Amino acid sequence: MTKAILTCALNGVLTDPTQHPVPVTPDQCAASAREAMDAGAAVIHIHFRQQEHGKGHLPSWDPAVATDIVDAIRTACPGILINATTGVVGPDYSGALACVRALKPEIAACNAGSLNYLKLRSNGDWAWPPMMFENTPTKIQDHIDVMAEAGTLPEFECFDTGIVRSVAMYVKNGMTQRAQYNLVMGVASGMPVSPELLEFLMPFILEDSFWQATLIGREDIWPTHQKAADLGGMLRTGVEDTFYLPDGSKTRSNGQLIEALAKCAENAGRDIASPDEARVMLKIT
Repeated sequence: MTKAILTCALNGVLTDPTQHPVPVTPDQCAASAREAMDAGAAVIHIHFRQQEHGKGHLPSWDPAVATDIVDAIRTACPGILINATTGVVGPDYSGALACVRALKPEIAACNAGSLNYLKLRSNGDWAWPPMMFENTPTKIQDHIDVMAEAGTLPEFECFDTGIVRSVAMYVKNGMTQRAQYNLVMGVASGMPVSPELLEFLMPFILEDSFWQATLIGREDIWPTHQKAADLGGMLRTGVEDTFYLPDGSKTRSNGQLIEALAKCAENAGRDIASPDEARVMLKIT
C-alpha cells in the first residue's frame, strides 16, 4: 500500500458561514488550511466565496478574489498543493477558466459528466428547483485544455457510475493523457455513500490511476472512508463534505476532520504523505 494523500475540502459552496465553521476570507482560509495541514493534509481543495458582508455563502469567480485566498493559503502552508474548484451551473464557465489561468493550481476539479441535480425535503417537495448540472464533452475539453496551459492536473469529478466509466473514454479518445478520479458519493441524485459500491467501482478505475472518494452528508461516511483507505485510495474530507466526526458529534474545524481521516489511514497500515511526497506520487513538478 502506498502512503495516503489526504485532501482537505476547505469550504465548498453555499454553506452559510454564520451557521457553520466554514472559512471565507483569505485569513480564515489560510488559518483553516494550516490546521488541516498540521493534521496531515497535503492538498487543499478550495472554493471561492464573495467577500462582501452578508454574501459569504455565495460563490465568486473573480480571479482577484481567488488569488488573494490562494496566496494567503500558500503563505501559511508552504509546499501545500492547491486543488481549485471549477464547478459552474449554467452555460457561462469563463470565470472558472479565468481562475485556473490566474492561479495555476497544482490540481483542479474537472466535472466529468452531467447530472440531474436533485434533492427532496422530508415532505416530498423539491429542496431547490430541479436543475441540470451540465458537463458536455465540449465543456470538459475546454477545462482540460486550460488546465494543460496552466500546468494543472485535472481531477475528474464522477457523480455516477457511468461518469466513472466515461473517464476511460476521455483517455482513449485522446482528450487527456491520464486519469485521476474523485468518486463523489452522497449527492441525492448521484451515487450513494456505500463501502460496497466503492469496492464495486474499482475495476472501472484505469490501472495505475490515483483516486479518492468525496463522501457527502452523515450516513455511512466513516465506514466508507475506511474502505477507501483499505483499498489504497487517496482520502478526502472537510466541512465542504460533512460536519460530523466518527462518533457522531459535530466538528469544530477542518483540522478535526483531517485528524479522523488520518486515523483511517493508520487503521489500514498506511503512513500519511507529506506535500512533497504527494507531489512526487502524483508526478506534479
